[in-house]
Amino acid sequence: MTEFPSVSWHEKGEVRTAPWRSGSDLPPPKRVVIADDHMKASVAYHLACEGTAILWRGDFQNARQLLVALARRIDEPHKGKKQTVAEAERLTSIASSLPLSADEFHRYRLMQSQRARKLGMLLLPFDADFRIPLRRAPDVQQACTEAYGKATMPFIASLRELLGIIGAHEWRTKGVEVPVLSARIHPHYGVFAPIRAEYVDLVAAAPLPPVLLETPARGVAFDIGTGTGVLSALLAKRGVARVIAAERDARAVACARDNIALLKLDAQVEVQQVDLYPNGCAALIVCNPPWIPARPVSPLEHAVYDPESSMLRGFLNGLVAHLDPDGEGWLLLSDLGEHFGLRTRSELLELIDAAGLVVFDRIETRPHHPRVADVSDPLHAARQAEVTSLWRLRVRK
Repeated sequence: MTEFPSVSWHEKGEVRTAPWRSGSDLPPPKRVVIADDHMKASVAYHLACEGTAILWRGDFQNARQLLVALARRIDEPHKGKKQTVAEAERLTSIASSLPLSADEFHRYRLMQSQRARKLGMLLLPFDADFRIPLRRAPDVQQACTEAYGKATMPFIASLRELLGIIGAHEWRTKGVEVPVLSARIHPHYGVFAPIRAEYVDLVAAAPLPPVLLETPARGVAFDIGTGTGVLSALLAKRGVARVIAAERDARAVACARDNIALLKLDAQVEVQQVDLYPNGCAALIVCNPPWIPARPVSPLEHAVYDPESSMLRGFLNGLVAHLDPDGEGWLLLSDLGEHFGLRTRSELLELIDAAGLVVFDRIETRPHHPRVADVSDPLHAARQAEVTSLWRLRVRK
């Protein structure tokens, strides 16, 4: 009980308390009311906006419908004519001619954080075995075990968090198709899924270092921050004799090991839990760090946000010590941070130069995921201009 913060509420004339669980490390709500199927969406919206959480005692499916109604009210707080696609395109055209400032990006993140906080105000009770004691509640035991570990006690969590856990379980079960692997990768809860294929395609297309091909029996590659293990698997499929997949997050280590085993690549790929670099040197060192230099506000955001470019700096600054002579470092990086006003191209080049490295080639691609075409996205102009690059680096002679 002491491992988790607690949430308290009044019910049936007494004060009740239960552990609070949040994969996003959100604090427990300070005010909680009990509600069931009779609560109207307008009342729930008012409570959520003022910071009062709603502990649900009604039908589970009705709770899901209430969450949808809350999202609709949060996203469209003012009545009136909805913006047309043509109007959105016109505003995007205007915005695309203007640089997006870092302040604007941070305001957008604040807006998203406030939205998540309000939607997180609809709470569910969980029994000690991860069962939900509500009518028409689904069986979420396996999904919760994957996210939380072994069940030990009853607790309270938000419905929004549960839906994320269910979604992660479905991704893990069916996997993500990776065409260049001709296989599926199965992401675990809390591990970044390779749903954006462009960086994987870049690694599939880039020519391997000659030194790696000249001595294939002794060739070694490092994959720094391996995540699901997708890039390590791809390098092994391309014929690299030995790949060390380095990762510090325990969830990602378990995920990468599972994927490598499923792909039957254990003989070529070794997953190590290390802070950044494994011991030794390699002919090829690949890193796909978080692309946006901003502070994550939850553990799940560490795959996207790299505060003060710390992982990027660590990768670049360690290359000289860990590259074989004539070896290559491959940096996979989107320029979204530049479009968001968070980092300039000259700052990136200065980091590369200060690490004693030179850029001798760069392979580019543009994203083709659905959000690029979403003109209603406030960040649409930046996403449309985005370029993902594979920077081929060598030690400066």
